[in-house]
Amino acid sequence: MSENYDVIIIGSGAGGGTLAYALADAGKRILLLERGDFLPREMDNWDPKPVFVKGKYISKDTWFDRDGKSFQPQVHYFVGGATKLYGAALYRLRPGDFGELKHVDGISPAWPLSYDDFEPWYSRAERLYQVHCNAGEDPTEGPRSEPYPWPAVSHEPRLQQISDDLAKGGYHPFHAPCGIMLNEADRPRSTCIRCAWCDGYPCLVHAKADAEVIAVRPLLGRPNVTLLTGAEVTRLETDSSGRTVTGVVVSRDGNREVYAGDIVAVCAGAANSAKLLLNSATDIHPHGLANGSDQVGRNYMFHNCKAIAALSTEKNDTVYQKTLGINDFYFATKDYEYPAGNIQMVGKSNAEAMRGEQPEKTWFAPEWTLTDTARHSVDWWLTTEDLPVPENRVTTDKDGNVHLTYSPTNAEEADRLYGELKKILNHTGMAAHHVFRKNFYMDMAIPLAGCAHQAGTCRFGTDPATSVLDVNCKAHELDNLYVVDTSFFPSIGAVNPALTAIANGLRVGDHLLSRMT
Repeated sequence: MSENYDVIIIGSGAGGGTLAYALADAGKRILLLERGDFLPREMDNWDPKPVFVKGKYISKDTWFDRDGKSFQPQVHYFVGGATKLYGAALYRLRPGDFGELKHVDGISPAWPLSYDDFEPWYSRAERLYQVHCNAGEDPTEGPRSEPYPWPAVSHEPRLQQISDDLAKGGYHPFHAPCGIMLNEADRPRSTCIRCAWCDGYPCLVHAKADAEVIAVRPLLGRPNVTLLTGAEVTRLETDSSGRTVTGVVVSRDGNREVYAGDIVAVCAGAANSAKLLLNSATDIHPHGLANGSDQVGRNYMFHNCKAIAALSTEKNDTVYQKTLGINDFYFATKDYEYPAGNIQMVGKSNAEAMRGEQPEKTWFAPEWTLTDTARHSVDWWLTTEDLPVPENRVTTDKDGNVHLTYSPTNAEEADRLYGELKKILNHTGMAAHHVFRKNFYMDMAIPLAGCAHQAGTCRFGTDPATSVLDVNCKAHELDNLYVVDTSFFPSIGAVNPALTAIANGLRVGDHLLSRMT
């Protein structure tokens, strides 16, 4: 096309969608390229069989592991990116996450910026994405310049009982930060109906604070913003010096199209952003664009996670379960010298989603039906930080396909966190022998396919020899190329990365506005 845009943004998720929103009011001519389409609004959105058992909304991509074995990654290509099916758990990284942390398997490196540097952007991100929470409950949280924009989502009776029991046991449960459009003071006018389908499902009523609803939809129809769906970017072209991206090559409706922009921002997700840069190799950049440091694709992280179902004789009638968190073991304690991680709630179990689970899931009481099991289940999500290991990396083959090499780290810490959960559940009437791991993804290679929290493949830093991006997320080796998604993380912490990606999108957006003034 002949038109030259001020900014071309590749990907419309937490990074790209938010970046477009940050730039649009200034009148910049923005081209937003999304390889998927709008996620269809249909009853299957809230049906666990198509969502969890059949994987209806998961991409048809094929990736390969270290041994060349193919698998289907759990990535989602829609306007809004991965946020369309995320759980809307919008945590800030803790101040300690920005510094160097010693783990059982190595060092989690310091960021080139501090928590204080990010704090104003966290506050803006929480306002934009309507985060509900109460400050001051979690002893690991950092200082704040503003209160949360919305009060915390209240606990339903069973969760309130668990929270009270944990507090009595000496722990510090807190209300989890939730990005949902819920007005509990005026439920008839509330967009959110407080359903059970928030975690892992699309929101049928558009009440989840995802990047499509919050950032992209408000831009539709603006004369300075163009959204192209079904537009997969396959390559970036540069000028003869190799310093400037001059063309964004798109495959759309079977055709090859090339677009030009003064600034190009890659926001395709950690694996696909690395894929694009690696597949854009030239004579000047023989190992991939921006890859003189050989860091593109390296240091892939996606958390060491466990989903846990805990059963008790007492029914759990909770509908919206994601309201409780525990960070007592997030950092080292007097009993354990390493960080173990974050404990939070996961979406409520239901019989249909459990139906394809492994037979071991019914060992505890064979006469129970899956419906009974789900009714008595309290469901937890445990997150332990994994380390940025150079050998954990994305590479591509001669056909441009993603190969993902990954070995987990900090397994001892993850097991420790699981053990701590079993201990604390003794205070809530759930015995340790009624606690077991859940696996909602029966037919896919877990953990490798579970890449919702992927990060780290284009880390930012001050040294071009050890990083891909500078502190503003511009590629060291190019003048107009930015990467604005979770690829920039030097480490991942032990909380969900979405809010940090959103905050960084706003931060880089302000930098670009300054640059283009």
